[in-house]
Amino acid sequence: MSSLEVRDLKVAYGNVVVLHDINLSVAAGSIVCILGANGAGKSSFLKCIMGLVHARAGRITWEGRDITNIHPCDSGAHGIAMSPEGRRLFPDLSVYENLCVGGYRRRRGAAFDADIERVLTYFPRLRDRLQQAAGSLSGGEQQMVAIGRALMTQARLLLLDEPSLGLAPLIISHLAKIITAINREGMTIVLVEQNARLALKLSQYGYVFESGCLALQGPSSELLNNSHVNDIYLGGTSRGNRETAQKPAVAT
Repeated sequence: MSSLEVRDLKVAYGNVVVLHDINLSVAAGSIVCILGANGAGKSSFLKCIMGLVHARAGRITWEGRDITNIHPCDSGAHGIAMSPEGRRLFPDLSVYENLCVGGYRRRRGAAFDADIERVLTYFPRLRDRLQQAAGSLSGGEQQMVAIGRALMTQARLLLLDEPSLGLAPLIISHLAKIITAINREGMTIVLVEQNARLALKLSQYGYVFESGCLALQGPSSELLNNSHVNDIYLGGTSRGNRETAQKPAVAT
């Protein structure tokens, strides 16, 4: 069953089209990754789902509802949350206050406190830093707060934009385990990552954006072994074989 459906999506900034006729599906309870170089349109795609950028054409449905061009403030009501690239925390607010921002629509009470505890169980390093200013944390700790803030919305669809960016390998490994654990609890996740190997290992299905177009798609295990993906995104050396590489089917 597909929870997120995107059909013929076109996004533009003024006269500059950044996404051309994107078609993709995300199955309920799955992790789907979106790969691509800088400027491929990955972040614009997530922002469009959140309503931060308007679609010029096309349709986005989530759990059977049309959410094309929703107001960003309504994304939480639809069960959608994003941990943005660069974390975008409130640096002068405490860790606890940043987490509470994620649940600003909710009533305080036992369920709210239980979700705070859930975040701290995922990220125990934050427990001793709850009253610390978020801007004073390390990059990895800030990423934990950003994901925790998104979880406080009680989302069913979690959009992760470059969660590993600028982080040390040990922190990346820890975040990968947490993302897997969150997914196992039933969360549907769309993961945008330049760390293609990490993204493909975490996800079940992947899409590759190139110059705003959907270039490739397929099961993540197949993309890991695809010559084109290996050459461009995984550090392969067979660039001369790019034209003859077998590619997964392009979405229709």
